Amino acid sequence: MKSYIVGVGMTKFEKPETRDWQYWDMAREAGTAALADAGIPYRKVEQAAVGYCFQASTAGQRAVYELGLTGLPVYNLNNNCATGSTALMTARQFVEGGIADCVLALGFEKMSKGALGGGSGAGDFKTSPVARHYGIMAARHGFEASPPTAQIFGNAAREHMERYGTTEAQLAAVAAKNHLHSSRNPNAQFQDVHTVDEILAARAVHHPLTKLQCSPTSDGAAAALVVSERFVAEHGLEGRAVEIAAQAMTTDTGESFASGSCVDAVGRPMSREAARQVYESSGLGIEDVDVIELHDCFSVNELLTYEALGMCEEGASGKLVESGATTYGGRWVVNPSGGLISKGHPLGATGLAQAAELVWQLRGEAADRQVAGARVGLAHNIGLGGAAVVTLLRRSQEPGREA
Repeated sequence: MKSYIVGVGMTKFEKPETRDWQYWDMAREAGTAALADAGIPYRKVEQAAVGYCFQASTAGQRAVYELGLTGLPVYNLNNNCATGSTALMTARQFVEGGIADCVLALGFEKMSKGALGGGSGAGDFKTSPVARHYGIMAARHGFEASPPTAQIFGNAAREHMERYGTTEAQLAAVAAKNHLHSSRNPNAQFQDVHTVDEILAARAVHHPLTKLQCSPTSDGAAAALVVSERFVAEHGLEGRAVEIAAQAMTTDTGESFASGSCVDAVGRPMSREAARQVYESSGLGIEDVDVIELHDCFSVNELLTYEALGMCEEGASGKLVESGATTYGGRWVVNPSGGLISKGHPLGATGLAQAAELVWQLRGEAADRQVAGARVGLAHNIGLGGAAVVTLLRRSQEPGREA
């Protein structure tokens, strides 16, 4: 059974404490926008999959009650930074499994100012769910007085530089590209353009990463309506529907830890396997993809993800971004929204905001960000601990018609 996204919505992503709003206000704004985009009343929604990381249990109910009190089942999800795409995957599985014809995937976060910790006390190796990941880092690099997440990704960058000759300028080129892209996105937290030199000169967070190469904490929400082929036909939504052509979630395997490398501990093996699964199940490859929204929580993770998705050989990602292959006029446009670095990163909303951007791109509705002729989009969302979700979206034919 096929599934389709027929409506998407998101708030503007904001620096924490910029707006006087609560998570349910964000959820109402994003959910209402998704329903309006599809032209579907909330009473048609049969299930809701709701993702967040920093709110209390059953916050999902408090959020969707803003849309209506219909008594539908609400599933609360937390999968670290991959939470939004986990909500999307849950909604897709309900539809493709025949459990429901119309499911709301919703993600939100109200965060605090300042850098994230490592998740449930990363420094406490007895209780943290990411203890093994940080233990890998500490064994090779020690533990320094910098934010834990920036530290483990920064150490992955150091390893990549030592192993492949990747340069600080190539890392900064990722951030420069994404800041430039966000200047066209009214929903982005930051819309300022920065040169490579400015990025390199910014305050160091954990060498070689500077502040402008790190995703910020953010407030915001995003939503998507996932429906069956039957629902599309019954409601005349062929003109709005974008097919979820394939989707896969992977978690850590022995490969994540066997090498003792931060490059593997932060998720490149998981991402590679998730990509392999979606290519195999869809019959599509990276060569068929036009536009990509990927998890650039730090600039180095965009480079690692190029390699995991098969966009280049291992070690060649620095040269790939430097060549212009991942921006407008290149082979792919990666993070036209500005990505996490510049659009912002409210953890529970990120994966669904990626889906929203791709839906707009594949419908030709992305305004100044539009990727010409985009027909296939790929979303990549990852969380330490760990989970990697890769989603292929396609707008190649109307539901119910042969290609």
